[in-house]
Amino acid sequence: MAPAAKFKVMTLTDAAANRVKELVENGDKNAAGLRVGIKKGGCAGMEYTMDMVDGAQAGDDVIEDKGVKLFVDPSAVLFLLGTEMDFEVTKFRSGFVFKNPNEVSACGCGESVSLQEADLSAFAR
Repeated sequence: MAPAAKFKVMTLTDAAANRVKELVENGDKNAAGLRVGIKKGGCAGMEYTMDMVDGAQAGDDVIEDKGVKLFVDPSAVLFLLGTEMDFEVTKFRSGFVFKNPNEVSACGCGESVSLQEADLSAFAR
Protein backbone atom coordinates (compact mmCIF):
# COMPACT_ATOMS: atom_id res chain seq x y z
CA MET A 1 0.00 0.00 0.00
CA ALA A 2 1.34 3.43 -0.93
CA PRO A 3 1.79 5.99 1.87
CA ALA A 4 -0.90 8.62 2.16
CA ALA A 5 -0.12 11.91 0.46
CA LYS A 6 0.73 14.70 2.88
CA PHE A 7 -1.84 17.48 3.03
CA LYS A 8 -0.51 20.81 1.77
CA VAL A 9 -1.10 23.77 4.07
CA MET A 10 -1.10 26.12 1.07
CA THR A 11 -1.25 25.90 -2.70
CA LEU A 12 0.27 28.16 -5.33
CA THR A 13 -1.08 29.31 -8.64
CA ASP A 14 1.20 29.11 -11.67
CA ALA A 15 1.71 32.89 -11.46
CA ALA A 16 2.81 32.68 -7.80
CA ALA A 17 5.15 29.77 -8.50
CA ASN A 18 6.72 31.62 -11.42
CA ARG A 19 7.29 34.72 -9.28
CA VAL A 20 8.81 32.70 -6.41
CA LYS A 21 11.10 31.00 -8.95
CA GLU A 22 12.18 34.41 -10.29
CA LEU A 23 12.89 35.69 -6.78
CA VAL A 24 14.95 32.63 -5.86
CA GLU A 25 16.92 32.66 -9.12
CA ASN A 26 17.65 36.40 -8.87
CA GLY A 27 18.21 36.51 -5.12
CA ASP A 28 20.92 35.34 -2.79
CA LYS A 29 22.76 32.35 -4.26
CA ASN A 30 21.91 30.30 -1.16
CA ALA A 31 18.15 30.96 -1.36
CA ALA A 32 16.10 27.77 -1.33
CA GLY A 33 12.65 29.30 -1.32
CA LEU A 34 10.21 31.68 0.32
CA ARG A 35 9.17 31.51 3.99
CA VAL A 36 5.57 32.55 4.61
CA GLY A 37 4.14 33.54 7.97
CA ILE A 38 1.92 36.04 9.72
CA LYS A 39 2.56 38.74 12.30
CA LYS A 40 0.47 41.13 14.32
CA GLY A 41 0.16 44.50 12.67
CA GLY A 42 -1.80 46.78 10.39
CA CYS A 43 -5.23 48.22 10.99
CA ALA A 44 -7.00 44.84 10.64
CA GLY A 45 -4.70 43.07 13.11
CA MET A 46 -2.46 40.73 11.08
CA GLU A 47 -0.12 40.89 8.12
CA TYR A 48 1.38 38.22 5.91
CA THR A 49 5.17 37.97 6.02
CA MET A 50 7.52 36.62 3.35
CA ASP A 51 11.27 36.20 3.46
CA MET A 52 13.83 34.51 1.24
CA VAL A 53 15.45 31.64 3.17
CA ASP A 54 18.19 29.11 2.55
CA GLY A 55 16.25 26.24 4.12
CA ALA A 56 13.65 25.13 6.61
CA GLN A 57 13.67 26.24 10.21
CA ALA A 58 12.63 23.88 12.99
CA GLY A 59 8.94 23.06 12.66
CA ASP A 60 8.41 24.64 9.25
CA ASP A 61 5.92 22.95 6.95
CA VAL A 62 7.72 22.56 3.62
CA ILE A 63 5.60 22.79 0.48
CA GLU A 64 7.17 21.74 -2.81
CA ASP A 65 4.92 22.65 -5.71
CA LYS A 66 5.42 23.62 -9.35
CA GLY A 67 9.21 23.55 -8.99
CA VAL A 68 9.47 25.89 -5.98
CA LYS A 69 9.59 25.59 -2.20
CA LEU A 70 7.52 27.43 0.38
CA PHE A 71 8.43 27.17 4.05
CA VAL A 72 5.44 27.88 6.30
CA ASP A 73 6.14 29.21 9.79
CA PRO A 74 4.64 26.73 12.29
CA SER A 75 2.89 29.54 14.21
CA ALA A 76 1.02 30.47 11.02
CA VAL A 77 -0.16 27.02 9.89
CA LEU A 78 -3.61 27.12 11.55
CA PHE A 79 -4.26 30.54 10.00
CA LEU A 80 -3.07 29.53 6.53
CA LEU A 81 -4.72 26.11 6.08
CA GLY A 82 -6.49 26.01 2.73
CA THR A 83 -4.92 29.25 1.46
CA GLU A 84 -4.10 29.75 -2.21
CA MET A 85 -1.18 32.08 -2.91
CA ASP A 86 -1.38 33.96 -6.19
CA PHE A 87 0.65 36.71 -7.84
CA GLU A 88 -1.07 39.48 -9.72
CA VAL A 89 -0.04 42.48 -11.73
CA THR A 90 -2.50 45.35 -12.09
CA LYS A 91 -2.22 48.86 -13.43
CA PHE A 92 -1.25 50.22 -10.00
CA ARG A 93 0.48 47.39 -8.14
CA SER A 94 1.98 43.95 -8.36
CA GLY A 95 2.36 41.46 -5.57
CA PHE A 96 1.37 38.25 -3.91
CA VAL A 97 -2.31 37.82 -3.07
CA PHE A 98 -3.63 35.34 -0.53
CA LYS A 99 -7.04 33.73 -1.03
CA ASN A 100 -7.49 32.61 2.55
CA PRO A 101 -10.68 30.87 3.75
CA ASN A 102 -9.74 31.83 7.32
CA GLU A 103 -9.90 35.56 6.60
CA VAL A 104 -12.60 37.29 8.61
CA SER A 105 -12.03 40.80 7.27
CA ALA A 106 -9.43 43.02 5.62
CA CYS A 107 -8.51 46.66 5.88
CA GLY A 108 -9.47 49.02 3.07
CA CYS A 109 -5.94 49.26 1.68
CA GLY A 110 -5.58 45.48 1.55
CA GLU A 111 -2.32 45.41 3.50
CA SER A 112 -3.63 43.69 6.63
CA VAL A 113 -6.26 41.11 7.51
CA SER A 114 -8.14 39.65 10.42
CA LEU A 115 -7.72 35.87 10.54
CA GLN A 116 -9.23 33.09 12.57
CA GLU A 117 -7.77 29.63 13.09
CA ALA A 118 -8.92 27.08 10.52
CA ASP A 119 -11.79 24.77 11.37
CA LEU A 120 -9.86 21.50 11.41
CA SER A 121 -13.02 19.45 10.96
CA ALA A 122 -13.16 20.72 7.38
CA PHE A 123 -9.82 18.96 6.71
CA ALA A 124 -10.63 15.65 8.43
CA ARG A 125 -10.96 12.60 6.23
